[in-house]
Amino acid sequence: MTFLSETLARVKPSPTIAVSTLAAELKAAGKDVIGLGAGEPDFNTPQNICDAAKAAIDAGKTKYTAPDGIVELKQAICDKLQRDNGLSYTTKQVSIGTGGKQILYNALMATLNPGDEVVIPAPYWVSYPDMVLLAGGEPVIASARAENAYKLTAEELEAAITPKTKWFIFNSPSNPTGAGYNAEELKALTDVLMRHPHVWVMTDDMYEHLVYDGFEFVTPAQVEPGLYDRTLTCNGVSKAYAMTGWRIGYAAGPESLIGAMRKIQSQSTSNPCSISQWAAVEALNGTQDYIATNNAVFKRRRDMVVEMLNAAKGITCPTPEGAFYVYPSIAGCMGKTTPGGKVIETDEDFATALLEEKGVAVVFGGAFGLSPNFRVSYATSDENLEKACTRIQEFCAELS
Repeated sequence: MTFLSETLARVKPSPTIAVSTLAAELKAAGKDVIGLGAGEPDFNTPQNICDAAKAAIDAGKTKYTAPDGIVELKQAICDKLQRDNGLSYTTKQVSIGTGGKQILYNALMATLNPGDEVVIPAPYWVSYPDMVLLAGGEPVIASARAENAYKLTAEELEAAITPKTKWFIFNSPSNPTGAGYNAEELKALTDVLMRHPHVWVMTDDMYEHLVYDGFEFVTPAQVEPGLYDRTLTCNGVSKAYAMTGWRIGYAAGPESLIGAMRKIQSQSTSNPCSISQWAAVEALNGTQDYIATNNAVFKRRRDMVVEMLNAAKGITCPTPEGAFYVYPSIAGCMGKTTPGGKVIETDEDFATALLEEKGVAVVFGGAFGLSPNFRVSYATSDENLEKACTRIQEFCAELS
């Protein structure tokens, strides 16, 4: 009899964390490795946010808070949702967690029963299916197609919904593809959801502010107010505010659901870091000017990476609307052999050989539920990106 839980056997460790860890280990061993796996901005947290954290420490705001966050941050979140998304919530409808991942996990733990299904578009963020499995549910993968820019169609969503469906998880702009749904594309999906009143909507809006080329972000309850009472709108400060390590995520939704999530959190982690909460108040209430400045850098990097990857033999890389990822197809590389003698039968083979032979760490597409692809995070320096893309071009040119 095994000592470990049977539930644990249903899930696997995060592949994105594994890639970043391996790249760091190889670097520490003296290898010349460029890591393109980490999904976090390379910018420092803005000074006004850091100053707010220091002020909170000096003011002695270092004690426990309410299990799901201070009212000041909840109010800042309500103000943000009204200002940016036209959504009205009270502080009783807001939950604050230790990062966006905890918010999603709490909601799934609070609502899923054995046999409940959760529709997840692929390519997906690696943690969605495993969180569903940990919570006792069944992930149902609805695959988007490259010819539709990796965006799910109304027909594909309709086909995935069954009487057992409890949640639809929606992420735009997407990790791993960067694909963003405009209002018309999202309305097609919300029209489907309006025909299925037993399906709730969990949005992951973490990349809301990281958009380019005039793309206008929208979220489901904004596009279809009829979904308001069964939508959990999730977000956080990690990406747009370069606060990944501060660990603050949040969600707004029906009071009954928020109360259930609070109960889960009160018996697990309890409150997020008090100092991080006060820093997040400043992030949401303070100046937003640096977001546009950072986005200009991200857009430049995106354009360079897309151009260089499309110049690589056997690679096709679409131009995404947002986030800081690209998700190129390597269909033209399948079945070929590397100079080191490795036959590329899967995108994991491609990523492994690329790391071993050229020192470039990427995440293979199978981790995100759609192959043959790989994910590049361009949230690193122009120099690293140019060097890494050159190595990828060389790697592809040397395949035979």
